[in-house]
Amino acid sequence: MNTACDIRRALAAGVACMLAMPAYGQNWPQRPVRLVVPYTPGGGADIVARVLGQRLADQTGGSFVIDNRPGAGGINAAELVAHAMPDGHTLLASATEFGTNAALRTRMPFDPFKDFAHISLLGYVQFLLAGNPAVPVRNIKELIALAKTRPGELTYGSTSLGGGPHLAGELIQSMGGIRWVHVPFKGAGPASVALISGEISFMFSSTGSLVGHVQAGKVRAIAVTGTRRFPELPEVPTVAESGIPGYSATGWYGLFAPAGTPRELVRRISTEAARAYTNPQAKERLAQIGMDPVGSTPEEFVSFLRTEIAKWSKVVKEANIRIE
Repeated sequence: MNTACDIRRALAAGVACMLAMPAYGQNWPQRPVRLVVPYTPGGGADIVARVLGQRLADQTGGSFVIDNRPGAGGINAAELVAHAMPDGHTLLASATEFGTNAALRTRMPFDPFKDFAHISLLGYVQFLLAGNPAVPVRNIKELIALAKTRPGELTYGSTSLGGGPHLAGELIQSMGGIRWVHVPFKGAGPASVALISGEISFMFSSTGSLVGHVQAGKVRAIAVTGTRRFPELPEVPTVAESGIPGYSATGWYGLFAPAGTPRELVRRISTEAARAYTNPQAKERLAQIGMDPVGSTPEEFVSFLRTEIAKWSKVVKEANIRIE
């Protein structure tokens, strides 16, 4: 970041801190809160943010507005929040890409640790690997066998370059000893259309975004990437149990604020976010997209993020993936 931005943010942080007397966190929010989402409406992160916003509004009596800012793998939205006033009224509801970007890109317009206050790990989500029904693959063993007879010919799509679904495919390539081609799309919608039409052979996406197509018979569920089966598709095995032992690739959602946000305010928002997902209706809606709510402390979230970046940095290095 340039010096002018640093100075402006430092001044903003100073003003926020002066305003942040002990009662400040208790009085939050004092005006509408903007929840910035780095993805298009209707996807997993958008649903997570909307459920959170509604629950926070009910709990605090405040107003929460969803601001969808897709593009650049989530970097544009994160940069916007990094430069916002650190007063708790502009928050980032991001996902796995926040961590994978740090592993993938040689240059970033922000530091994932220094430029943000880490509020809470909101929850985990696994991905679903689905195939076009015309491709003769019903499980991971058959996928590996076909890929080895046709190296570099099979294609798999994902919702972005360098996102969790993309890297889930790279991990299968590494652990399964195959070579296939990644095709990035701008969201689950376009990728699903390409899979159904046969433009691509396979696709990784959140379980929630593909389950309807599976149930309608438009695509074939091959495996889920987590450590346990997805309740809405109980007959679909995990990658680990169906061909690649030890495999696990999960995504996550997290809540961030600009660096300089007062600590007591960060803790207040963290507590409210954890409380939001204990609501039965919220839990039911999140279960539909395959999310397991967490609700962590800020310190736990920072520790998790460091581990996550280290994990995917290794995968990125082995796959020789770079985004400039």
